[in-house]
Amino acid sequence: MITPDILAALPSPCWLLEEDKLEKNLQILKHIKDSTGVKILLALKGYALWHSFDLIGKYLDGCCASGVHEAMLSDREFGKETHTYSPAYKEQDIAVIAFISKHIIFNSIEQLNRFLSKAKEANSDISIGLRVNPEYSKAPKEIYNPCAPYSRLGITIDNFDESALEFIDGLHLHALCEESADALKTVLEIFEEKFGKYLDQIKWVNFGGGHHITKLGYDTQKLISIIKHFNSKYPHLEVYLEPGEAVGWECGVLVATVLDIVHNGIDIAILDTSAEAHMPDTIIMPYRAEVRGAREAGIKPHTYRLTGNTCLAGDIMGDYSFDEPLQVGDKIIFEDQMHYSMVKATTFNGIPLPSIATLQKDGSVDIIRKFRYKDFKDRLG
Repeated sequence: MITPDILAALPSPCWLLEEDKLEKNLQILKHIKDSTGVKILLALKGYALWHSFDLIGKYLDGCCASGVHEAMLSDREFGKETHTYSPAYKEQDIAVIAFISKHIIFNSIEQLNRFLSKAKEANSDISIGLRVNPEYSKAPKEIYNPCAPYSRLGITIDNFDESALEFIDGLHLHALCEESADALKTVLEIFEEKFGKYLDQIKWVNFGGGHHITKLGYDTQKLISIIKHFNSKYPHLEVYLEPGEAVGWECGVLVATVLDIVHNGIDIAILDTSAEAHMPDTIIMPYRAEVRGAREAGIKPHTYRLTGNTCLAGDIMGDYSFDEPLQVGDKIIFEDQMHYSMVKATTFNGIPLPSIATLQKDGSVDIIRKFRYKDFKDRLG
């Protein structure tokens, strides 16, 4: 539990990982693994706090990477399986990626033809895959829909070259974003309609990410049934899932401090953090970050617009109401800020990145990192 003493000890702003909550998520994922035999990878694009890899590695099989740097992080810090997919690879990266990856997945037939021999030269044991596009998704926003019309992500059935089957071991599909087991069931049905005729010629299938497995109310038993049904139809196939958000779901917060309160038709609290720089998904998605102890505007007696400390006029977290008036120096706790926020954060306006800390299972706090001027300067040359 985050106590007042813990808040007082934290630098501000600060991302705080709650280790016990992370482990609860991992135990749910382990239950899926144990019940189905599926392999589960951590998607580094969603959660990459490598200081927690020792714990995650006790439960998951490895990481999926989006390019050379994530692949290197997986190899050096996680130390288990690395699976790498990128929409397009650079020639100078292929040898490094292939050398440290168990699987490399290509996004097009052209990239497969271009880099297959280089990948095999670097790692004769590497398993080759292609990403396919089932042309169906229930993603909540088009910006997150990998199967939207004209998508660059994956090969549609009309563009699939059957001659590639001679060189590949698996197919990768990713069509979900914060979705239910029912959504996966529908995606798999469409995937099998279009690509099922090829499944007896490959060794593995990767169902991608976007599975909201650790969210309250997710039907884990249905997911288990879906995977078991698929396994019964294709017993020769190894199946992978690669959640990122589900690993980091609701296992940590962003703690900020009220710097000033101004009034312009509404009371406005300016914080030492930023939606634009530190919580970009609240603007891009968009979604409303929950604030501990607060409700929507007007429900509790004192309403404030929470805003960031940058020059962007739209650097706004939203309007929240509180039981008591806010004061300069008060702590604001934004819930569920471990996934995507950390990996997307920037130093826009020169605002420092939040510090990083862990609330360990024994109740102690480990301050992992504080970001200084040098971190800002070194990004820029």
